[in-house]
Amino acid sequence: MEKSNSQAERRRSRRLALRFSPTAWAKLLYFRDRSDNEIGGFAVTDPEDLLFVREFMTVKQEVTCVSVKFDDEAVADFFDAQVDLGRKPEQFARIWLHTHPGDSPGPSATDEETFERVFGSCQWAVMFVLAQDNRTYARLSFNVGPGGQVLIPTEIDYSEAFGASDRELWDTEYAANVKTTDWLTTRSAQETSPTRNELSGCALPYDFIDEFERMEPAERQFVLDELADRPEFWNEEEEVMFL
Repeated sequence: MEKSNSQAERRRSRRLALRFSPTAWAKLLYFRDRSDNEIGGFAVTDPEDLLFVREFMTVKQEVTCVSVKFDDEAVADFFDAQVDLGRKPEQFARIWLHTHPGDSPGPSATDEETFERVFGSCQWAVMFVLAQDNRTYARLSFNVGPGGQVLIPTEIDYSEAFGASDRELWDTEYAANVKTTDWLTTRSAQETSPTRNELSGCALPYDFIDEFERMEPAERQFVLDELADRPEFWNEEEEVMFL
């Protein structure tokens, strides 16, 4: 009983922060570094410590260097499995974790739209972003009373029990859940069949410019750097980009 009371007292005395177990943090870093794309997932937390990330869990998703798209059915299956384990939604469906391949952890306009659409009706939720240089962004939003939001620090908590890494299991999870989509590739022949009202030789999606304008400056620079490394998208004679 004294030990339990001591743990509760420590929790109450902690400052407001998003805390990771070393194992959860190591897994997030490992997934981030598997490619130059974004990666996303959910935090699984303790019932009495909802800002302590015990596990980082992924679901089936399509990823690019600027986006993550979860499979809706996979998300529903993940939620059902967590409920079957006796967990409540606030333990597995309130903290959205994802990475950025560049050095800016600031959320993009797409991140903001996704967070508002998916988590806007929750009593509270956290958007967390981990950049390539280990800088982080964590924002706690709450929709009770007048509502509001606050930036909170990120910490790795070694005071709680944590397990060892399992690279073989993580590799299996990554292979099963993460599908890479190169958003720079040419669309299918059916989609790119030229008509009088379409531009020919399309190498980028037609909505690319709109998406590009919504990006943060650091994301735009990352995309431009990627394009500079992909000469197949440029007309070598005219030095213009095919659109």
